[in-house]
Amino acid sequence: MAFLRSLFAGVSGLRSHQTMMDVIGNNIANVNTVGFKRGRSVFSEMFAQTLRGAGRPVGSSGGTNPVQVGLGTTVSTVDTLFTQGTIEMTDKTTDLAIQGGGLFLVKLGGKVLYTRDGSFSLDQTGKLVNPATGAVVQGKIADATGTIPAGTSLEDIVINQDVKSPARATTQVRFGGNLDSSAEVYNPGPPPTGGFVSSSVTVYDSLGNQIPLTLEFTKTGSNTWAWNASIPDPPPGTGTTAVGSGTVTFNSDGTLQASTGSPIAFDPGTGGNPLSVDLDFGIPSAGGTGSSAGLTQNANSSLVISRDQDGYTSGVLTGISVDVGGRIIGSFTNGEVQTIAQIMLAEFNNPAGLLRVGSNMYDVTGNSGTPAVVEAGATSSIYSGGLEQSNVDLADEFTRMITAQRGFQASARVITTSDEFLQEIVNLIR
Repeated sequence: MAFLRSLFAGVSGLRSHQTMMDVIGNNIANVNTVGFKRGRSVFSEMFAQTLRGAGRPVGSSGGTNPVQVGLGTTVSTVDTLFTQGTIEMTDKTTDLAIQGGGLFLVKLGGKVLYTRDGSFSLDQTGKLVNPATGAVVQGKIADATGTIPAGTSLEDIVINQDVKSPARATTQVRFGGNLDSSAEVYNPGPPPTGGFVSSSVTVYDSLGNQIPLTLEFTKTGSNTWAWNASIPDPPPGTGTTAVGSGTVTFNSDGTLQASTGSPIAFDPGTGGNPLSVDLDFGIPSAGGTGSSAGLTQNANSSLVISRDQDGYTSGVLTGISVDVGGRIIGSFTNGEVQTIAQIMLAEFNNPAGLLRVGSNMYDVTGNSGTPAVVEAGATSSIYSGGLEQSNVDLADEFTRMITAQRGFQASARVITTSDEFLQEIVNLIR
């Protein structure tokens, strides 16, 4: 009954091609599943029966090869192919796609799992979750200054809608403009004559209160101007309080040579901390030739303006964005932006060794390796407003479907032909 070997080989072919078709069917079924990674079935030859062993060459006789008959095929492995899927833009901020080999870390039922599915949303408590499973995205939370300290542990990503950008007291004001070199030395009068110009800027105390700071420039000599700084008296006062004074001197080419009197320090009278403000009029050089940036003295009308100052009032959260490094950045009503948290990624030596656990999630196995928790931006990047689509190639799957069907059909023919051989043997007794 030697024909039984071909019979069972045909059966193994049916089973293996059925498994191949199962894998193809699953791939096609998940062609629109976010972050899905397609499977690939790999066949291997089963044990071969040895009818005769190999023989060594002896004397004038040559050697002989072994005679073996294979006993069929089996599915040796079903690989998960972690090739990159196409990123489809959705314009939803919390939809995240990964370019590279990383995976999101999510916690479900107290266990950390891994996924490429970045279809996330904020739940009622502000947690960043997968709304289909409730799995919470893991990352690191920034402190009040927007810094993520070294050694910060992974935890649930929570976007607190009540988070605020604290006020910042002004520490520096930069000025620019021009003082008229052709003006006469200032004479307070009455009536006042000569070089005089006033400039105002709003500075902020530690509570975010706005304080008008006024600087008055008066020409005191050739290439020299004096300045006086003042703030309004606290209500119900109507006067002003002097808070500082100094001078600015210029080179013969009109560039700044030196300045004195800065920084100025004063109590804002608002309950906030005392202020120390550096008044930056430009960058004088040690060699006597100043920079053309900042305050200059040329034969043009006098105009001194504040270029910028580094203080601001407090602000409330108005929206979030996610950069390629996974940092969740909050935008506030005071115009400031600040890091709130950072989404971390896991990278594996052998991602194909991960175990599928359903809902687009994976778990570690003994052959996947221990995950390395890394920041995005180096080997993997995160793109907000997009989702990674399945990496299933329908044309390739249909081609494999044809080969699976033909392989199954041929294996079935082996069985029916072997059956005919057996039938002929049975008929020998007639």
